Amino acid sequence: MTANVGTFDRIARIIIGLALIAFALGLIAPGTGWNWIGWIGVMPILTALLGTCPAYSLFGMSTK
Repeated sequence: MTANVGTFDRIARIIIGLALIAFALGLIAPGTGWNWIGWIGVMPILTALLGTCPAYSLFGMSTK
């Protein structure tokens, strides 16, 4: 897979992913009942670490 995620995009994905995981663990807004949705934060972190985004590939986009 070709890298298609730029530096700024990677940083933003890591920050958003960590915030979502913090929400899932109850560190942000504990006891809302919707905390399980925060585990979606794993995906932005993985795409940032790998440097490739399948959605970008699908649409022919790149921020690199």
